Amino acid sequence: MKRARRITASRISGIAALAALSLTVTACAGTAGGKTAAGEAGDGYEYGASEEQIAAAVEDLDPATISFQIPATSPDSPQAPLGTHFKEAVEERSGGKLTVDLAWNQSIAGYDELHDALADGRVDMAFTLPSYDPARFPAFNAFNDLLGGDPSSPMLGEVLVNIVAADVAWNTPEILAEYEDIGVTPLVPVMASGNYYSVCTDPAPELDDWQGLQVRVGSPAANDMVDHVGGTPVSIAGVEAYEALQRGTIDCTLAVLSDVVQGGFFEVAPNLGYPTETSFPRVSGAILTGSGVDALPLAYQQIIFDSFDAYFHGGMESTVGSKVDAIALANESGGDIDEASAELQDEIRAFAEDRREEVVESGVIGDDIVDRLEDSRATWTAKLDELGYEEDGDFADFDEWYDDSIDYRPIAEALLEETMMEHRPS
Repeated sequence: MKRARRITASRISGIAALAALSLTVTACAGTAGGKTAAGEAGDGYEYGASEEQIAAAVEDLDPATISFQIPATSPDSPQAPLGTHFKEAVEERSGGKLTVDLAWNQSIAGYDELHDALADGRVDMAFTLPSYDPARFPAFNAFNDLLGGDPSSPMLGEVLVNIVAADVAWNTPEILAEYEDIGVTPLVPVMASGNYYSVCTDPAPELDDWQGLQVRVGSPAANDMVDHVGGTPVSIAGVEAYEALQRGTIDCTLAVLSDVVQGGFFEVAPNLGYPTETSFPRVSGAILTGSGVDALPLAYQQIIFDSFDAYFHGGMESTVGSKVDAIALANESGGDIDEASAELQDEIRAFAEDRREEVVESGVIGDDIVDRLEDSRATWTAKLDELGYEEDGDFADFDEWYDDSIDYRPIAEALLEETMMEHRPS
């Protein structure tokens, strides 16, 4: 198969790429606008406006600074693109008048308080994990339960599930209402994040290997899946997984590979397992803005919203690109890289199907949610093909065939124009 064609950044004037997982306004939004106070939003600009038109829209606005909290530990982290491309795009599109300060690794607020911190202005924009609080976000978590179980592939599968998750979530009022109720605003109401993989101290490709296996999980769905296949789920914070693996407190962790690379997990658990005909449950996140961004002048809010394409590109660069490093590190660590056996994958798929039935029967996000997901997958599969995105190989040799020059902004622009426009600040 031919490689996904490179679509250069020159198509998008004023962009630098994406990134985003959290933002925090360091100059509080009420004063960030200076001449344009909260409640006096000022004039914005039309989507697709020229650089000159955007410059005119921000000309009379005082400079402002927002901070964006992302999970990356440093600029060198494989997760840094989640924020760096977004930062570059916002600052370039605003002519340098709107600055994005990246806050690293929960340095402003931990996940347990992050939604409150967004609402009260301590953080302006952030990657959050509603999956960690199912009681507060039942619709979000019901939706998250539906995102596991599909066949997975290392590049196209990741792009598709993240586009579909955002597309359907924007059209699911129950999810949007949960954010409105706590005073936050989504840029990405459901970010599917990356595929989850098993990272274990000993190889575990067979169903028998999972019997009694102590496995760290990060969501209710993952907890129940591990139990379903015979393992023992252990709920601990992701930052504690390395030490738990090292000490033998757990045998495995289910994790996205950007976390695995960032955390150095292969040093203590070098065995990597992956499904192909199904997928492990995900721990979805969200990209949310808070009261600080709401109080910014309209043109600044629109620049942030329109930079979704840069965020998405950075998110995929982090999610997909980190697999290259992960496979190389796993090989260097002397562990095994194993596809899950057919028997294990059958059980994972059976769990996902049962969970989907439970979600539909609950009615939390409507009894047509599975149909809407299938329709969205069909639509965006065709769009990915139309834009020329293709894969050249399998997961095990991903580091040999992946083209790191792939530009993910065109598919993000399509979602922005076809799904998100009715939610654009105005």
